[in-house]
Amino acid sequence: MEVIHTIGRRKTSTARIYLSEGKGNVTVNKKDYKDFFPTSVQQGKVDQPFVITNTLGQYDVKVNVNGGGTTGQVEAVRLAISRALVEIDPEHKPLLKAEGLMTRDPRMVERKKPGQKKARKKFQFSKR
Repeated sequence: MEVIHTIGRRKTSTARIYLSEGKGNVTVNKKDYKDFFPTSVQQGKVDQPFVITNTLGQYDVKVNVNGGGTTGQVEAVRLAISRALVEIDPEHKPLLKAEGLMTRDPRMVERKKPGQKKARKKFQFSKR
């Protein structure tokens, strides 16, 4: 099996992953993913596609992730891993799609508009 390269995005985070056969090592930005994502919830999100497809411990993943915060980065990694698993075996797609892991979450921060305090909030209005 050759190395599979996929990209996942969430908010302003971008994760590029390289998935190959191995023992289940996941490295994120040259650190172990358990050091990079310290909470068990975040670690569970990284493992989720492997758990759903019963492939935990079969593939090594090298991740380059940048932009955004930790939650956006975790979900970008999760999407990229899901896409790579579908590329390996298309039969995984219905399982991952049922859990909502194949959908790119399009929600982004709305831009600030001129003449307003924030994106929607206005400056205080004084009638007199």
